Amino acid sequence: MSKIFYKSSEDIEKIRESSLLVSKSLAEVAKNIGEGVKTIQLNKIAEEFIRDHGGTPAFLNYNGFPYSLCISLNDQVVHGFPSEYVIKDGDIVSVDCGVILNEFFGDSAYTFPIGNVDPETMKLLKVTKECLNLAVEKAVVGMRVGDVGYAVQEHAEKNGFGVVKELVGHGVGVKLHEKPEVPNYGKRGSGIKLEEGMVIAIEPMINAGKAGVKFWEDGWTVSTVDKKTSAHYEHTVAIKRGKADVLSSFEYIEEVLKQKD
Repeated sequence: MSKIFYKSSEDIEKIRESSLLVSKSLAEVAKNIGEGVKTIQLNKIAEEFIRDHGGTPAFLNYNGFPYSLCISLNDQVVHGFPSEYVIKDGDIVSVDCGVILNEFFGDSAYTFPIGNVDPETMKLLKVTKECLNLAVEKAVVGMRVGDVGYAVQEHAEKNGFGVVKELVGHGVGVKLHEKPEVPNYGKRGSGIKLEEGMVIAIEPMINAGKAGVKFWEDGWTVSTVDKKTSAHYEHTVAIKRGKADVLSSFEYIEEVLKQKD
């Protein structure tokens, strides 16, 4: 089993810088996303923004992934390819972004509702974001990975939604994916103990229907088995005593969305 890399406070500040560049890149996406926009355009905008701010797109060429963003539409869970697809009214678009800055990685994701999205799907988005917030509350010294997963699972299933089990959150630092794995399900009090110096990506992937997923022949895209919608939100979080330190932010994104309303 590969070991967990513990970060110094200086390391954590560098991961914060990288994570905030991710957050600002997602805010650039927020400015440009909407009906009539091709998802490949969003990929180009994000890549240029990342490079203009001294970063490197972390996903581009990662294990052969050919784009700077993962853009997953409607029933796609994660790892969707940007394409010539034209976004339309009623779509939900999950955008996952990673950046390397000062040799450290940041990672965050946000699901955007486009135009008139049906109430059940809006509830899915709301609950998925709540799952993330509840999980972050458990990301403190003395808790365990199972406590984080349980917080997600309990809230999602209570609302009648399916929790994806095949894909998990992860440690973040000098690599995009480090130990420990952070599932979105689990038993309270189980799993690796959370300690100061650990930095993790918490990323609930919640389905409107069944929990099951299928993997596409492109080797990346993952979608729901029942073709119902799926939502995905993600923060990079440093484990602290008493209260987690969230290194990424949705504030930039939501400020943009508020101005667009």
